[in-house]
Amino acid sequence: AAAMKQTKGFEGDKASIIKFEFNPKDGIDNPALSLAEDMDVEAAGQPRFYLLSKDSAETFGFCLHEELGCQGHIVRQVELGGLAQRRGLQDGDRLLQVNGLFVDHMDHQRVVQKIKASGNQVLLAVLDGYSYEAAKALGRDLSQLLPTDIRPRLCHITRDKSGFGFSVSGPEGVKGTFQLSVRRDGPAERAGVPPGSWLLELNGASVRSCSHTQLARKLKQSGSKVTLLVASDAVEEFYRLRGLQVTAALADTSWLPFKARELCMVKGAGGYGFLLKEDDYGSGAVGQFLWEIDAGLPAEQAGMKEGDRLLAVNGESIEGLDHEQTVRRIRTHEDRVTLLVIDPASDEFYRSVCVRSPAVWL
Repeated sequence: AAAMKQTKGFEGDKASIIKFEFNPKDGIDNPALSLAEDMDVEAAGQPRFYLLSKDSAETFGFCLHEELGCQGHIVRQVELGGLAQRRGLQDGDRLLQVNGLFVDHMDHQRVVQKIKASGNQVLLAVLDGYSYEAAKALGRDLSQLLPTDIRPRLCHITRDKSGFGFSVSGPEGVKGTFQLSVRRDGPAERAGVPPGSWLLELNGASVRSCSHTQLARKLKQSGSKVTLLVASDAVEEFYRLRGLQVTAALADTSWLPFKARELCMVKGAGGYGFLLKEDDYGSGAVGQFLWEIDAGLPAEQAGMKEGDRLLAVNGESIEGLDHEQTVRRIRTHEDRVTLLVIDPASDEFYRSVCVRSPAVWL
């Protein structure tokens, strides 16, 4: 453990290349398709999308480089037979999007950190090197080649006296296909459920094998609260056309009532006034937790609570960092720091619906 009381600042981790590898159990289905399925153009020159999934002990099978004299985040060292290669990622591709977020303009290390923070699943959009360089030479806005929203939505609904505020319909005798009608100004609408959206998961479990009767029973068993993973028509079509599965790991969590908190602190004469400890928090995961908060010092004044888990330091996720690396990140600026934290109850909720922490979307 490292006490954040009175410390000297020093430089953080400057590594700018990260290696990803593959899951040998993963199949060779779901090749990436061009963005323009209905346009009479060649696939070359169009963004390509890859949903890469791996096991915890593996990497994704490519490196991401920043190279002198070249623009963009460049895909290199694509492993022969690896997941990235089998999905179609190629040496020299330029990375444009990570989990639906445009990254071409971002600092390279921040992009690397976003991929790290994605854990075992990441959705990438790339453009081949030749097309990228040609577009840059013409001054093209590459963000215009990409869809604006490709993320499903997680919504947590508390029922009122008339119910949850949505009804479910689907083809007779067909399992797993449920479309939602949303009552105006009802609980579902207030929780962010788009009208006409498709239901994908209920309380963290897929509904793909459920009949209408089974789904109704599960909703009844949910009591007064329910968490839905839903996709609009446009989002559902995006994944369906590419043969990709929509998962909660890629979801927009901004509608959820469970929020991370940002703590801005200026070090006082007694330091920040908290202790950082590394500990397990379920399923083999290791986190950095905040304890021993001193009364009257900056940490308590900023709203830090015992048992908060640290998610990010100065706007950068600490996912993938060990304890000492995290301490160095906090000490980068000698007299001030901004921490993103989450309380135990909210942390448990995200794990229950198989969603990573909000820091993924920083």
